[in-house]
Amino acid sequence: MKRRKRLLFMAWTLLSAAAPAQSVWTVDQCMQYAVEHSRKVRTGKLGLADYEAERMRAAGAFLPSLRASVSGQVNFGRAIDPETNTYTTVSTFYNNYGVSASLPVFDGLQRYNALHAARASVLMGRQGVLAQKELVAQQVLRQYVDAVYQMGALRLARQKREESKALLVQSRAMVEVGLRSEADTAQMRATYAADDCEVTRQEGLLSNALLALRTTMNFPVDEPLVLDTAALPSSPPVVCYAGELYEQACAWNPSVLMAGYSLKAACLGLRSARGAFFPSISLGAGISTSYFRQVDVRGASGFGSQFRNNLGEYVYASVSIPLFNSLGLFANLRRQRNNVERARETLAQKRDDLRVLVEQTASDHRNSCMEMRKAAARVEADSVASCLTRQKYEEGLASAIDVQTAAVTLLQSRALLLQSRLQNYYLTRILNYYKGMPLWTE
Repeated sequence: MKRRKRLLFMAWTLLSAAAPAQSVWTVDQCMQYAVEHSRKVRTGKLGLADYEAERMRAAGAFLPSLRASVSGQVNFGRAIDPETNTYTTVSTFYNNYGVSASLPVFDGLQRYNALHAARASVLMGRQGVLAQKELVAQQVLRQYVDAVYQMGALRLARQKREESKALLVQSRAMVEVGLRSEADTAQMRATYAADDCEVTRQEGLLSNALLALRTTMNFPVDEPLVLDTAALPSSPPVVCYAGELYEQACAWNPSVLMAGYSLKAACLGLRSARGAFFPSISLGAGISTSYFRQVDVRGASGFGSQFRNNLGEYVYASVSIPLFNSLGLFANLRRQRNNVERARETLAQKRDDLRVLVEQTASDHRNSCMEMRKAAARVEADSVASCLTRQKYEEGLASAIDVQTAAVTLLQSRALLLQSRLQNYYLTRILNYYKGMPLWTE
């Protein structure tokens, strides 16, 4: 008995571990999951890693370079004897060793500008990753709202189908007592069939909406995705002006900041291209030694003694003045100027796009607030009208077509109210995002 209880406990533990840890998904959790598992975000992070590697290379350009070399060669035939400095025809083996270090002192500030351009590129890459995250989060938010709407539309369609079924049963009873004709029963049967078909259509739309949400989230298809819609429409209202909102969004929007850092990197690249026209100065020092041996002659000095005796040190300073390199410097300068102008136009375009988005979102939010209030009043009025029409039908004063028309009108009003509430919730979160609030809560 104890063994059986132990086995049951182990099985329950394994099932609990295998069950999904997340049973109901809120919109913030869906956005967080999508950001963490988005392939586009991962690709952006790889690009950021490239920018950081370039920054490391630019910083390393200020350090001295150290080289070690080893070479060996064999001369056959006529050659110069290193010991006597005379020609000989004996085959000779040469072995050279050297260690050298060099340090650029001045290069027209090319390294300095390249380092700052690399730092600006890193900042641009970080903003690019953040912009990609927020783009994915906005897409998930939109698709989450669409899925919730489809869930509500399906619930309303099922509710109407149940009402039609109840009316069909009532119509059959009224036919039996002679209060209604078979034509009314046939009309109610057709209404019920239409409502049942509408339920099937809404189920398909909901399946497509959930599939689109899963695809954006990169969510496994074999795991359940249950959406939490309890507190979704409750969102604090936003009262703001489009101009003020645009100024706030410009101060931190990742796309605008990324374009700004891109312009900064382009300007530094232009400075670096101009610095290539200046002379470059570098210092260096090194140590070298050699060993030689005539292949067919015995009695040559040993390797150790030659290594010590042939050891020499040197220092040097070099100045390189660019005179002409097939117009390469001028072509690079023109290309960097074009990059600066292109970056300026991109920044201006990003700001213009952001202004349009802010103004359009603020306008849509104001319209959605008015539409939501009017939709609520319409639902209340259509509910009263539908109730009165149904009472008249039960009393024999209204036809089945009148009942169907009132029911369809009420269904459309409820769907419009649900859509306006969800649209207002979505626009409110987007406006809060433009004000600087995080799009999702981690």
